[in-house]
Amino acid sequence: MTRTFPQGFLWGASTAAHQIEGNNINNDWWQLEHAAADYGVQFSGDALDSYHRYEEDMSLLAEAGLNAYRFSIEWSRIEPSPGKFSRAELAHYRRMIETARRLGLTPVVTLHHFTHPIWFGDNGGWLAEDAPAVFTRYVEQACGILDGVEWVCTINEPNIVAVNHGQLRRVAEGKEYQLIGALPDAEIGEALIAAHRAVAPLVRQRTGAKVGWTVANQALVPAPGREAKHAEVQRLWEDMYLEPARDDDFVGVQSYTSQLVDGDGVVPHPEHPDNTLMGWAYRPDALGIALRHTHDVVGDVPIIVSENGIATADDERRIAYTSEALAGMYDAMQSGIHVRGYLHWSLLDNFEWGRWEPTFGLVAVDRTTFERHPKPSLAWLGKTAQANAI
Repeated sequence: MTRTFPQGFLWGASTAAHQIEGNNINNDWWQLEHAAADYGVQFSGDALDSYHRYEEDMSLLAEAGLNAYRFSIEWSRIEPSPGKFSRAELAHYRRMIETARRLGLTPVVTLHHFTHPIWFGDNGGWLAEDAPAVFTRYVEQACGILDGVEWVCTINEPNIVAVNHGQLRRVAEGKEYQLIGALPDAEIGEALIAAHRAVAPLVRQRTGAKVGWTVANQALVPAPGREAKHAEVQRLWEDMYLEPARDDDFVGVQSYTSQLVDGDGVVPHPEHPDNTLMGWAYRPDALGIALRHTHDVVGDVPIIVSENGIATADDERRIAYTSEALAGMYDAMQSGIHVRGYLHWSLLDNFEWGRWEPTFGLVAVDRTTFERHPKPSLAWLGKTAQANAI
């Protein structure tokens, strides 16, 4: 049976600046990679040199038949010192936008994807009293290059930002870093919500773009009799970040796997031969679960699947996973959920926040020569996009 998607549906892939550009020496992740090197955190270094090779990367997408590309702007390049802005870096990202449009790709631009300038962290980060105003100052500058951009994400996965910075906050307070079972820091989460609410109307007014943010959906399911605990955990993990999206033009759903919630909270992924290179359960059905829950919270706000994928060295498994995920997405749409696009994570095998081993990409990259090697999954997803059907 052929299942056709709406006309104008976005088919593409996503990336993030720090994971592919290389040499983002002024942001907090570069700083962390050096500070935590003795604890197993790897070095991003040149990454994939996409700062210089972005046109080649975009061309791979366009030539395969895809029509959208989500990428992020690196705040620490644009504002390397407080209140001091780089015209050259703004022009660089403007060229990226123009290149995407010239190649027939709809640019989906993210303004904050996990990284911030080192000076922002030194001044208190998201818990500083003036954090929303400082973020707004940067976003005002970014708005000047967003002409012709239809979709803008303010902050990527604020719930994961709240987890990561919450753990760093614990360490600074002399507490132990939680490797398993960490929840988003609610105070940091509220600060991120305030920052999003400050900039979303500004971006909408100045650019005419559709504005939203993306949420890391956990696709949590309750163990029998544990519905109350499930609701409590789901609120901390997702719902407090989904509720602000009710006022937005869209919300990004990002989904990879599903987990059970019992009386103690989220159950760690059990060891299984089908687990991905991230150690996550193989759950392509998670996307459908995530879309339905997001719809339950935000109502009729349009949704973009802004990330979905699998860390695997077996590209046939990537195609199988994505096929099942797309079928679940289609079924959710048939039930009345308004999904506007599907953006695969990721275009490239990239730096996965401290590790190089998990490979999510539709394209492999030789990190010595930077030669790109498209995988069969790229051609497969391109044919799906051209047919606009599964």
